[in-house]
Amino acid sequence: MSKTVLITGSAGLIGSEAARFFDARGYDIVGVDNNMRQTLFGKEASTEWNRVQLENELTSYRHVAADIRDEQAMAELFKELGKNICLIIHTAAQPSHDWAARDPFADFSINATGTLVLLELCRKHCPEAPFIFTSTNKVYGDRPNSLPLVELDTRWELDETHQFHARGIDETMSIDQSMHSLFGASKVSADMMVQEYGRYFGMKTACFRGGCLTGPSHSGTVLHGFLAYLMKCTATGMRYTVLGYGGKQVRDNIHSYDLVNAFWHFFQNPRSSEVYNIGGGRHSNCSMLEAIDICESLTGQKLNRSYEDANRMGDHIWWISDTSRFERHYPDWKRDYDVEAILEEILVTNRERWREAG
Repeated sequence: MSKTVLITGSAGLIGSEAARFFDARGYDIVGVDNNMRQTLFGKEASTEWNRVQLENELTSYRHVAADIRDEQAMAELFKELGKNICLIIHTAAQPSHDWAARDPFADFSINATGTLVLLELCRKHCPEAPFIFTSTNKVYGDRPNSLPLVELDTRWELDETHQFHARGIDETMSIDQSMHSLFGASKVSADMMVQEYGRYFGMKTACFRGGCLTGPSHSGTVLHGFLAYLMKCTATGMRYTVLGYGGKQVRDNIHSYDLVNAFWHFFQNPRSSEVYNIGGGRHSNCSMLEAIDICESLTGQKLNRSYEDANRMGDHIWWISDTSRFERHYPDWKRDYDVEAILEEILVTNRERWREAG
């Protein structure tokens, strides 16, 4: 029986959570990660510390410091592992709106071409292995901003008469005729390709369109990692800049464990060419102002912050995921964490590391 789980971006937030989760269930883990996050966002975003932890903690873990765009290196790895691969979890990505505009070719090659390389090698060497892709809610572009939103004291909120109010935005929302940012466009390309390999070749593929993915293993930085970076700034006194919408923009937040647990449920009974909006939903969401209040309460310190009127292009004013589709398919899945529990764990887990880093 094949027992190898191949994880790309294995030293990142979701990849490392997946490595620990599947290791605990007796699987061999092969992690592919070349610490591109440091190249993209600088030394503070390095995932090297997390790679070291994985290698020290997990006896089943094997690290491969390769680039997913390197067709030769990836082909050699897939040829070696072959049908021993029972699952592929693809989390490697260029995840920033702002960075994508600086280098569109690199952004597209990482997010779109890298995904195609993996899909084709999966089809050739282990076509029975489910292929899980961490997509993004940014595939919907800024379409959510056309919803009827109401400004409240601490957040924007959807008009209570709208169909999405009770549970959030579902997969029926159009991805067309909206501004995605170049990052969003490259992720759309990957998302569509993952779906197509499911439909055209009959592979077991799933796109998990996440909201804010977060947790204690996140190497948060200015350009990516909202909650982790916000807590880091609050705890250490670093300056944080709130961008646009009065700080009332709303995000749902899902803990990396809850997301990987969703992957596990899909793996137990995989389907073909699935698309799931996945996130904290109405269970776990907050505005920027609300998140700041929680961080200040947990740390006992005031955030050193400033505000700029200009928001990020293509950014969402309000996003809450309706996870009903996934829950109908996998009714035993549930979320264990809400926003406050997530932020408290980020603080407790990382405070000493932040202090040592200066």
